Parts: sequence; structure tokens; C-alpha cells
Amino acid sequence: MNEQDLIQNSRDGDLESFNQLVEIYQRQMYNLALRMLGSVAPAEDATQEAFLSAFRNIGKYRGGSFRGWLFRIATNACYDQMRASKRHGGPSLEALLEDSAWEPRSAEKSPEDQAMNAELAAELSAAIDALSADHRAVLVLADVEGFSYEEVAQATGCSVGTVKSRLSRARGRVRDHFAERRELLPASLRLEK
Repeated sequence: MNEQDLIQNSRDGDLESFNQLVEIYQRQMYNLALRMLGSVAPAEDATQEAFLSAFRNIGKYRGGSFRGWLFRIATNACYDQMRASKRHGGPSLEALLEDSAWEPRSAEKSPEDQAMNAELAAELSAAIDALSADHRAVLVLADVEGFSYEEVAQATGCSVGTVKSRLSRARGRVRDHFAERRELLPASLRLEK
């Protein structure tokens, strides 16, 4: 079945068709949530909440980019998690220490390379986390997930011009973050003053 058939069957109440849509998009949605929220447990919760919301509201889907519609729901679920985290003081230190989302997975690299990659990943995570929620969402959708400007606009509920502006600012802030930490970058990527 193609995606349109799965969507139509889901609208008609076919849970198996919706589960196939989940299988298609779950990895991308989880990656978005993980990048936006920076921690495994909240990302899992946001992803699950997004799919539940999509299932409950699939009858309201009016056509266009299904991926954009679905990621709009996921982005909103991430914003909800961020608001809840602020109300409850954020994740515990234990949860942060146990969270291995940014650790390198390759066993082929030397311990020194692994340590450098882990430090670089931690700095990238810090740079992304330092962005406002709106800038973080645009950066993750465009640069990590590979969405087009139009898809990012649909997922975030803003105009294409706003997407371009936010993306430019987000990239600039990440670039500035690393300009102050040039020693973490491989020599080929270091920005010279």
C-alpha cells in the first residue's frame, strides 16, 4: 500500500494502516524529539504523545504534506515537554548521567578519537540546547532531518521567510559557539580569525 492508501485507511479507523505509518516515521520523529529535547526519556514521551495525537486527529488531516502535518504535531509535543520540564525543574542529574544519546557508537575508533568525538558531540548538543525552542526546531528539522523550507514552515506553523530567518540565526549561533571553541573542531573545519 502507498502512503495515501495508508492515510485513508487510518482515517477510516484501520489501526494496522496507522501502525504502518508509525513504522515509516517513528525514527525521524524520535530523532527530532531527541535533538529538540536533548534527553532520551522526554524524547520517547514526546514521540509517543505525537503519534497518539496524530491517531486521534487524523480525521482532521486535509491533504498536503502528511510528513509536514505529522512533524507539526511532533514539534508541538516537544514544546509541551519543554513547558512541562520548566514547570517541574527539568530532568534529574541521575537521568542526565544515564542518558547516553550523544555517545559515539563506533568501536573502530581509538579511545582518543572516541573521547574527542564525545566532546565534540557534547558541545554540539550544548550549542543546539542553547538555542531558543523556535530556532532549535527549525535547525533540527532543516539540517538534521533534511526537511525543505516549505516542510519546516508547515511543521512549525510559520512562513517560509520566518523559517529562513530563524535558520540563519540558529546556524549563526551554532557557528559562534564553535568559533569560541575552535580547538574541538578537526583542523579542516576550524574557522580562522
